[in-house]
Amino acid sequence: MAMEGTVVRRVIPSDNSCLFNAVGYVMDHDKHRAPELRQVIAATVASDPKKYNEVFLGKPNVDYCSWILNSEKWGGAIELSILSAYYGREIAAYDIQTTRCDLYGQENGYKERVMLIYDGLHYDALALSPFDNAPEEFDQTIFTINSDRTIGHAEGLALNLVKDSHRKLLHFRKRSYTDTANFTLRCGVCQIGVIGQKEAVEHAQATGHVNFQEYK
Repeated sequence: MAMEGTVVRRVIPSDNSCLFNAVGYVMDHDKHRAPELRQVIAATVASDPKKYNEVFLGKPNVDYCSWILNSEKWGGAIELSILSAYYGREIAAYDIQTTRCDLYGQENGYKERVMLIYDGLHYDALALSPFDNAPEEFDQTIFTINSDRTIGHAEGLALNLVKDSHRKLLHFRKRSYTDTANFTLRCGVCQIGVIGQKEAVEHAQATGHVNFQEYK
């Protein structure tokens, strides 16, 4: 049974392995699982070259296996599908840009689900926290799927968070500045200062942080 509380975004480092480490956190409460999970994916793909063929992967099977083991390469839909099967749980990936939820593993009748959030470039983990600013050790990240294929209260909270992030992103993109090259902003999440629209956009894309305040 899910605890009462609030759904929060647990930030994963922006190191090209955010998808794998986000999955590691929601599945195992471990933000450093990328090397192992890359190995899982490579082994799965190598074991079934008929299913994971060049058309499916976009490159020859053997080339893909080498590619995905490179820590500089990003993951996406193929990798989330494989990891869903590996853990035997659905993975819900919420897209901030569209508020769409892509659900991996839903055809397999799994009884549990985890949630990620995605901004077009970066994945973070979603968790149900018992109260504001609670330590991560209290996070609930695995949710029982009900007979109606929802996860109840936590699903609504997650969607509200995604919609709020979407609104902030739109506001950030639409806001006009008199001097877009030289105005100074501070990130409201990590307090890092940036100069100009270009740096602000790069920071938002790298971290998912879209709450900026202008300062002199």
